[in-house]
Amino acid sequence: MRIGYARVSTTDQNMSLQKDALQAAGCVQLFSDIVSGVRVERPGLNAALSACRPGDTLVVWKLDRLGRSLPHLVETVGNLADHDVGFHSLQEQIDTTTAGGKLIFHIFASLAEFERDLIRERTNAGLAAARARGRLGGRPKGVNQKKQKAVLALKQNSAYSIREICEIVGISRNTYYKYTREGASPLPKKRDVPPQEQPPAGQLTTE
Repeated sequence: MRIGYARVSTTDQNMSLQKDALQAAGCVQLFSDIVSGVRVERPGLNAALSACRPGDTLVVWKLDRLGRSLPHLVETVGNLADHDVGFHSLQEQIDTTTAGGKLIFHIFASLAEFERDLIRERTNAGLAAARARGRLGGRPKGVNQKKQKAVLALKQNSAYSIREICEIVGISRNTYYKYTREGASPLPKKRDVPPQEQPPAGQLTTE
């Protein structure tokens, strides 16, 4: 069975084009979402994935309707393959039930791994530069400053979800929230307290 999934970012966009194309491609069930591409919560996609059974094919109009990023796209299609579910993108004409489609997604997976390695390399280079400038220090005990800087750097790239950032850096979701909370709210500086004046030598003090 072919199961279709459509997505638009706002209510102003028309989903009819996608749904018509999916129905023309033989989809007997259609699921949809009206959410931004960077949003993690997609109830329509979750329902479509839950409806897939071994031997089925999930069909989308374009690749960017499914994945928030290349790593997310590769992960989703990989999970489908693990459950013997195919994937077909109409516009790009990629069908993982064919040998050619499987080859293309192997290439995509390699590119996603390359992207992750490149991010790690850039993050490590940034941390090394920060150490050379003497910017490390002053954080409370228990905070891994390298990982915190990596989290804050990746958080600025909206293409990555919290889960993907946690996987790349190697931290838990609770640690992610701790790092981002502390990064957004720096610790207040201690107020300078003037030293207490001392009486001149030989002078008695009065209570």
